[in-house]
Amino acid sequence: MGRKSIVINLSAEEREYLETQTRARTIQAQTVNRARILLLKAEGCPINEIADKVGINRKSVMLCLNKYAEGGVENALFDAPGRGRNAEITDDEKAWIINIACQKPIDFGYAAETWTYAKLTSHINKNAEAAGFTRLSTIHKSTVHSILDEAEIKPFRIKYYCENRDPDFESKMHNVLLVYKQLSMQFDKNGQFIPWEEEKQAIHVLSYDEKPGIQATATTSPDLLPDENHSTISRDYEYKRLGTVSLLAGIDLQTGEAIPLISETHNSKDYIEFLKVLDSKYPKGDKIRLVLDNLKVHTSEVTRKYLSTVPGRFEFVFTPKHGSWLNMIEGFFSKMTKQMLRGIRVKTKEELKERIYKYFDEINEEPVIFHWKYNLDDIDVSEEVIVDTLSAKKSS
Repeated sequence: MGRKSIVINLSAEEREYLETQTRARTIQAQTVNRARILLLKAEGCPINEIADKVGINRKSVMLCLNKYAEGGVENALFDAPGRGRNAEITDDEKAWIINIACQKPIDFGYAAETWTYAKLTSHINKNAEAAGFTRLSTIHKSTVHSILDEAEIKPFRIKYYCENRDPDFESKMHNVLLVYKQLSMQFDKNGQFIPWEEEKQAIHVLSYDEKPGIQATATTSPDLLPDENHSTISRDYEYKRLGTVSLLAGIDLQTGEAIPLISETHNSKDYIEFLKVLDSKYPKGDKIRLVLDNLKVHTSEVTRKYLSTVPGRFEFVFTPKHGSWLNMIEGFFSKMTKQMLRGIRVKTKEELKERIYKYFDEINEEPVIFHWKYNLDDIDVSEEVIVDTLSAKKSS
């Protein structure tokens, strides 16, 4: 029985790579010949015809094809550096490749912000000889991929992070966590709030934030409700914008009650209006402590002017910049978006306001007390919370 003929099925990527080798001027002639052998064999040419076209003997053609069958394209093109060893890329060559991958393409004069493997490989092929790594002038994209994968480098991806731009981030975070730690001590083992002692001043702690730009959107045709032919609500793609509203809200961290105020605008006057809501809600003589971010409207001159009319009534604990995740009401807003605002359609802006207030009424029928658990173990509950009353004018 005759020996079975070697069959070559090249991918489009491999074919493009081999054709690049046949046109290269800086690589050895034998590498060019081997690339031609693989391309001709992939087209179905017999051994003798390949030998004639390339200008080498039949034995050399067979050797190249056997090496391809054993180890693929790279193995067929390049000789191993020593007997019994596969072709290798040195550590210096790998380091050079990784160094390029760890820079932006724009640094090398390209338009792109991040590398693709094809662009990175092309750059390596063109610049390897000048850098003293001639072997890399013919490296394949799959090899570059393997080298970077081994080094756990993915130059085509961007991973976003939030830079810590607040020099007092740690101290402010600690102060917020101290508020949550002291709150946790006000509940018994059954999760029930322990009433204030008569001789101590009550402090009502709220998590506060705003959600501006809630869009009032109307449909242009009626929704189609689920039936035997449709498993979901069907809605026309067209819609009509009716304007936006802003939601100002606080959650009482001792009772779980959510307190809303909806406004057409989002400014200091709206914020002051919310403070007045709190002032009328809680008994006179009690303190109202708010955990909130340091937005300009929260510390504006107009806000300070109002606070001077109610001295000692409000205390503020500010979260650090880019630390909004420390404010527990953020979780409430996220839940509200998923449960009520997502996909909402109304006929008027007033209807949107009514439905938001109705949502708060429904939530407050069975209020949920929010408890913070993350990173409280190292907080000393006996420490003093640093509060700001904003009662005096501060320099900017």
